[in-house]
Amino acid sequence: MAKKIKILIVEDEFISRTLLKEMLSPFGDCDVVTNGREAVDALEKSYSVAESSYDLVCLDIMMPKMSGHEVLREMRRIEKDKGIYGADTAKVLMVTALDDAKNIMEALVEGRCAAYLTKPLSKSRLEEHLRQLQLIENNM
Repeated sequence: MAKKIKILIVEDEFISRTLLKEMLSPFGDCDVVTNGREAVDALEKSYSVAESSYDLVCLDIMMPKMSGHEVLREMRRIEKDKGIYGADTAKVLMVTALDDAKNIMEALVEGRCAAYLTKPLSKSRLEEHLRQLQLIENNM
């Protein structure tokens, strides 16, 4: 039996949030927040409790209160402050409607996200990325 992963879905749009949760629930426990500030609060809380940090964060870019880029920068700062580096950091998938070079480069280079997926999202493509990140097994 594969290990269940801990997932944070950060998405303000109801349908996208619901679809992501439906696609990811078979692989782990999903927490859902609807804006950037709630995301940072959830991340801070998860890092403060041993063994409860997120394995995967699915992050939209255009959100109220804080953008996905701001959340990602804050998340990486928190990890650094807690001494979490390299393979121990959460894997981040940017899941967004934005497909311009500026947003992609900011997420991949500055934010060190693992992948940049554009909406509409396909289940097979999402699962392919989870396998590449070794969050799920190849036979799933």
